[in-house]
Amino acid sequence: MQAVQDALIVAGGLGTRMFPVSAMQAKETLPLVDVPLLTHLILEAKAAGATRIHIILSPKKNLDGFLTDRSELASYRPDLDSALFNPIEGLEVRTHYQMEPKGLGNAIETALDDVQGPFLVLLGDNVLLNHHAPSTHYEPSHASLRLVEHFMQHNRPTVGLLEVPESHVHHYGIVEMEGHRIVGMVEKPSLEEAPSRLALCGRYLFPSTTQALLKQFDYDTHGEMQSIALQQHWMNEGELDGVQYPDMQWYDSGTPLMWLQAQVDHALRRPEYEDEMRAWLDQRLDR
Repeated sequence: MQAVQDALIVAGGLGTRMFPVSAMQAKETLPLVDVPLLTHLILEAKAAGATRIHIILSPKKNLDGFLTDRSELASYRPDLDSALFNPIEGLEVRTHYQMEPKGLGNAIETALDDVQGPFLVLLGDNVLLNHHAPSTHYEPSHASLRLVEHFMQHNRPTVGLLEVPESHVHHYGIVEMEGHRIVGMVEKPSLEEAPSRLALCGRYLFPSTTQALLKQFDYDTHGEMQSIALQQHWMNEGELDGVQYPDMQWYDSGTPLMWLQAQVDHALRRPEYEDEMRAWLDQRLDR
C-alpha cells in the first residue's frame, strides 16, 4: 500500500471572528501558550510520516516568513526543544491559493495536482492534543498518526472524531457509527436530530481517488457541502471509517473566547505552569 507522504493544512479563511488580531497576522500563527498553532500542526503531520506539507491560503493571506528556520535563535534558550525553532526541517513545503472562499472540498482541490497517493487534511484553526508536555521536551499530537495507522490497516477513507457536549452538536457534522464504520452523517443537527455526539474534528485521511471524485461531486452542484457530499458517497459505499480520540483535547481558534479557553485549559495541563496557574485562578475567582 502506498505510504501517506502528503499533508494539506487548510488555512484559507480570513478569520473575521478573530479580528482585529487576524487582520494583522494569520490566526494559524497565534500561540497556544508558547507554541504557534501552525507549529503544532506541522509537527503532528511530520510525526505521522508526512514529508510534503501543502499549506492552502487565500490570496489576501500570507504567512509573512513564518516558515523560516530560526535554529540560530535556539542558542538563546538551549533548554527548549530545538524542533520548535525549525518545524519544517526535513520537509518539503508548498503553498497553494484558494482564489475564492468555496469551502473545504474546493480548498483541497487546489493542492491535489501536487499530491501523490493518499493524503492527510488538517484544518488550520484546530489543534488536537493528547500530549501537554513542556516546551523543553515537546511531543507532537498523535491525531494524524492514528489516521495513518488505521488507513494502512484497512485502506479506507478515514476521519477523526471527538465527542462534544450536547450543547455543541449543532455546530458540527455529527456521525453515527457501527464499529469503526460511519453509517450516518448529519451536518449541524439539532440535539434531537443528532445520531450521537461524535463530531468531525478537522482531521481526515483521503485516498488517491479523491481528485477524480471531487470533479464528480463538484462545487457548482454541492456548494460548500462538497466535502460532505464526498464523505457521504464513501459512507453510502460502506467505505468511510472513523477514528475516535477519547484522550484528545480539541482547541479551536475560531473566536476570541474559544481561544482564551484553550490557553487556560492547555496551561492547566502543562506541568511547568499547572500549579501556579491553578493557584492564580483560585485566588482570582475568590475575589
